[in-house]
Amino acid sequence: MPGSALAATSDVGRIEAPVTWKAYLLCAFASFGGIFFGYDSGYINGVNGVQPFINSVEGLKPNGNEYAALTPPHQSLIVSILSCGTFFGAIIAGDVSDIIGRKWTIIAGCGIYIVGVILQMAQTSGLGLIVSGRLIAGLGVGFESAIVILYMSEICPRKVRGALVAGYQFCITIGLLLASCVDYAVVDRQDTGAYRIPIAIQFLWGLILGGGLLFLPDSPRFFVKRGRVEKARSALARLRGQPQESEYVEAELAEIIANEEYERSLIPAGGWLNGWMNCFRGSLWKSNSNLRKTILGTSLQMMQQWTGVNFIFYYSTPFLASTGAISNTFLISLIFTLVNVCSTPISFYTVEKLGRRPLLLWGALGMLICQFLVAIIGDTVGFNHIHFLNGDPDQPRADNIAAVNAQIAFIAIFIFFFASTWGPGAWIVIGEIFPLPIRSRGVALSTASNWLWNTIIAVITPYMVGETEGNLRSNVFFVWGALCTFAFIYSYFLIPETKGLSLEQVDKMMEETTPRTSAKWKPTTTFASEMGIKEGGKLDGEVTADAERKGSIF
Repeated sequence: MPGSALAATSDVGRIEAPVTWKAYLLCAFASFGGIFFGYDSGYINGVNGVQPFINSVEGLKPNGNEYAALTPPHQSLIVSILSCGTFFGAIIAGDVSDIIGRKWTIIAGCGIYIVGVILQMAQTSGLGLIVSGRLIAGLGVGFESAIVILYMSEICPRKVRGALVAGYQFCITIGLLLASCVDYAVVDRQDTGAYRIPIAIQFLWGLILGGGLLFLPDSPRFFVKRGRVEKARSALARLRGQPQESEYVEAELAEIIANEEYERSLIPAGGWLNGWMNCFRGSLWKSNSNLRKTILGTSLQMMQQWTGVNFIFYYSTPFLASTGAISNTFLISLIFTLVNVCSTPISFYTVEKLGRRPLLLWGALGMLICQFLVAIIGDTVGFNHIHFLNGDPDQPRADNIAAVNAQIAFIAIFIFFFASTWGPGAWIVIGEIFPLPIRSRGVALSTASNWLWNTIIAVITPYMVGETEGNLRSNVFFVWGALCTFAFIYSYFLIPETKGLSLEQVDKMMEETTPRTSAKWKPTTTFASEMGIKEGGKLDGEVTADAERKGSIF
């Protein structure tokens, strides 16, 4: 390939296929994988509270009432073991997707997930089956949560890539809502259906996603990475709704091949260990280094968890109940979930209209204001100030019901800001910032970071707010507010703007700009033109043969 450095793709005169409805739906289907994430995270909260499940785990008789709930160690293990499996599943999936492909890795994840569901369904007594089943299901969810983002980022047209990847977060919210509805529907059952029905419904998600993906092509970028140019051309033609000989397909394929050649020249080849080490090479101070991108991806997912949103969805019910001001805490929690669902689609438009960087920046600002308002109101007249009817500690009442209502309102507004900005935005950015040679591992590491911090937040939060521990009450929102402030500063200095760029352009943009100036960057020439291929020109046999020869697993 001539030249030591290739410029990015130009919008001037670029030939790009129009997005047909068929192509749009093909790309959007993979976002259904978010149902796994949301439903599997949500259903267990309700299951842990039904008496038949408690009886089976604690070894009680069917009508036994010795325990009102699972013991804390058992509850902690059952809830957290899924995240443990998901963490390792995400890490493993990065390598697997480079060997068998993005599509088949997701399908394999669906199969692992279904095995885990079967084990959970067989639960009769003790912890063995429910814990092992959730661990195995977690491995499957890890495969899915890491590779669906990678797959969607690689197959979606650049003009709608952000909106389509945001659909993944929307499906997560749908999954959470479905879990809440199913749990509520079976809460009064006194037989094993109280927990087996919510578990069994998971079969449906695995069958729909795994079965549907059988009819979709794999990622063209995966095929180019493996040196299968003709398969890449065929896949690209299906995804764009164009014939294989189309100039649209030829132009995009030329860009993918040229960019892969350029990036391969910069990133050393090697075996399995060297492939992982490539994720950590380069200078921390250069925005285009692999190390900087890996830190950006993993820290972005960390910051998403640090917003405190999981405190709302995991612990809002007991938190609201502790005030005595809310007669139906389930209804309020359901409203929070509905706000989450209804707010996420806003990002479909704003992420492409405003861009990734403004979305995360203003989202963090909105969240920090809401968190501090909830904390300040609670510290003065709200949640932190209660009395007990007749001196009975089981009958708490807030001193100022209006203040509690105001706090609930600001919590709902906080959820709106999260769901329309950081919820989808973090997933979109991690799918766009990594170069092809390390993309699968970079996205896997970032997804694993999400699950790691999800677990850490879930474990430490009870100690922060427990009456016998930190007993922070509403003051915990000062912690989330401070972390959202950090997210605002983080967004300003570290998040680049990737809107409207192909994945082949993002790497060059990050090389030539800083995050604060990235929105002004405009491409000038094409990777393909540096190879001597004219706009819409046909790839010659020598270029194709060279790409096929250099294709590798790692």
